[in-house]
Amino acid sequence: MSHEAISIFDMFKIGVGPSSSHTLGPWKAAQQFLYSLEAKNILQEVQSIEVLLYGSLAKTGVGHGTDIAVQLGLSGDDPITFDVNNITAKMNDISSMKKLLLNGRHEIDFDPKEDIEFLFTDSLPFHPNALTFLVNLHNGDGFAETYYSVGGGFVVKEGAINDSKTEVVLPFPINSAEDLLHWCIRTGLNVSEVVMENENAWRPEAETKKRVLAIWQVMKECMYRGCHTQGNLPGGLFVKRRGFGLNKKLLQQRSYHDYDSWVNAIYQGGNDFKYILDWVTCFALAVNEENASFGRVVTAPTNGAAGVIPAVLQYYIIFCDGNTEEKIIRFLMTASEMGCIFKKGATISAAMGGCQAEIGVSSAMAAAALTECLGGTQKQTLMAAEIAMEHHLGLTCDPIAGLVQIPCIERNTMGAIKAITACQLALQSTPDFAKVSLDAVIKTMWDTALDMNSKYKETSDGGLAINIPISLSEC
Repeated sequence: MSHEAISIFDMFKIGVGPSSSHTLGPWKAAQQFLYSLEAKNILQEVQSIEVLLYGSLAKTGVGHGTDIAVQLGLSGDDPITFDVNNITAKMNDISSMKKLLLNGRHEIDFDPKEDIEFLFTDSLPFHPNALTFLVNLHNGDGFAETYYSVGGGFVVKEGAINDSKTEVVLPFPINSAEDLLHWCIRTGLNVSEVVMENENAWRPEAETKKRVLAIWQVMKECMYRGCHTQGNLPGGLFVKRRGFGLNKKLLQQRSYHDYDSWVNAIYQGGNDFKYILDWVTCFALAVNEENASFGRVVTAPTNGAAGVIPAVLQYYIIFCDGNTEEKIIRFLMTASEMGCIFKKGATISAAMGGCQAEIGVSSAMAAAALTECLGGTQKQTLMAAEIAMEHHLGLTCDPIAGLVQIPCIERNTMGAIKAITACQLALQSTPDFAKVSLDAVIKTMWDTALDMNSKYKETSDGGLAINIPISLSEC
């Protein structure tokens, strides 16, 4: 059976905000381009580099920090480890000196204003998120390489599109929800157990568990940081951060000193419906306010939708007795497989499918994960994902001023609440009587994406982006 093998660590990537497709993807593309230069043994021969940004990358690139990401990538910096507090200083140095240290060791002349070109009216056919690196060598030769940021931090090099089909042979190959259910029924395993068996094809189980917990560590650090940082978001919209104030209000002066004691302080507040609802909102706001501030986040499945899964997982940990390592691993395993199925059957790129491809997918991932962790059957788990996506169909991506702030941050709160509702509905339902399957809703999502006008696909050419009196030039 032909299948695309996608690991949980492909779906959940540690990186820097504000966008997985417009920030993390171009950053990784620049890194891959450096690998190409090194492989050709010509990095030291580079005289100049010009970067061309096409389509959606051009139209919302400034708001998403695409130009910043490219420069950091070409400098040889890693989005997993680079100190985000140094971004501004490094950009100022490159801009003022008009020099770039290629891969950290070969200095070239580089003026961001001249050497990064935003081609607002040009788009390449394979994907709207395209960028080309043009190189001139000292001997007069030149060459170009084009990359596509296809969503969630995934990058495809032109001419190597089929490389996405990995050679890893999984014991349970999965392309669709039907495939997943087949293996669950045949083996009696839950979704998370099927995922773990597949992950064992890449590495020992102990290593996988350790890395999954490291993913959660970044998520919870991001959430905690967002709940304790105040001020306005960068970019010129002067959006006030709300996670800080809501966190302070809900805690009512209960004391704590770190993440664990914070969780305990939240738990002490009780389980009133409105109280829980406010906390889920707070968790999601906090993550995406960090994302909008070039903070360290985890694609879940994208940066713009990074708050949904941490918010729902935090809800499960605090209010549903989910605070054990095994339960957290199970949650993230299940969530990742839902994201993989959506990527294979449709898209996780807003530039291809609108916000249904980001918030919709993240909500479906969280709904399925919560359902399995609360004792749902395999069919109920898939049903929860279907319900969550069904009620995100057609959701547009129309960021004001090209920034991942309005309506993106609040949409994460909506996605988280819809995930919890979808879970509860699935747990109280009999999937055998359901009229809509997960595969059917994925196909419908893709059909909708194909029909959707491009102005609603992360271009800031439609929707809220043109009905709020703020222009990119002001930001």
